Amino acid sequence: MKAPFIIAVAASLVLPNLCQASEIKVLASVAMKDAYLELIPEFEQATGHKVSAAWSSTPDVQKRIAAGEAADLIILGDSGTEELIRQGKLAAGSRVNFAKSSIGVAVRAGAPAPDISSADAVKRSVLAAKSVAYSAGASGIYLVSMFQNLGISDQVKSKTATVKPGEPVGEVVARGEAEIGFHQLSELIPVKGIQIVGPLPSEIQNITVYSGGVHSATKEADAAIALVKFLTGPAAAPIIKKHGLQPG
Repeated sequence: MKAPFIIAVAASLVLPNLCQASEIKVLASVAMKDAYLELIPEFEQATGHKVSAAWSSTPDVQKRIAAGEAADLIILGDSGTEELIRQGKLAAGSRVNFAKSSIGVAVRAGAPAPDISSADAVKRSVLAAKSVAYSAGASGIYLVSMFQNLGISDQVKSKTATVKPGEPVGEVVARGEAEIGFHQLSELIPVKGIQIVGPLPSEIQNITVYSGGVHSATKEADAAIALVKFLTGPAAAPIIKKHGLQPG
């Protein structure tokens, strides 16, 4: 999608309010980072608003907002969104789906690609690997249950590589600290030094819906809503897809 068209779409959302440019604070899942780093400057250029974004895992975003951290727009895994709604942290009626992400599998560049064609194949490949890495975010929460369902939870625990909070799993794999890694596809794509083998097979795949909304205590509701409309509009969809996500 041509940048001038994206700018035109953004401008149509908020041109009447250009004289009231705002700073919008966003706290969002790192799964959205690369797509939004490309989109946000277009929004800023067209509208005059400024966006300050912080990126973290879904559990951390949820914890920080629940503890009282200020933000105007919050984006995280859907289960976290539902909890923040129950806590009254998101403005009534502001909930929206931003994107969907599947879990991908990666190995170090040049390493043999493991068989991930079926659930049984994934099980064999994980058991054969000397070390395994996955995040503490939405994908990692699912993977813990997946390994349990495959009956290999204990074996995986004994060889799980350390992944620091907010660290891309792909970087752990690229350094050779894990033989096989699992992470949201959008978080594997930007990492150099790895080979993305593919997504998990459909029988054990998990699609994370990233949703969120405007903070119930925001003082920049109009600007935050304009950003929501831009990020979920049709002009943003090709860039979201380019970064391994599906529009919400």
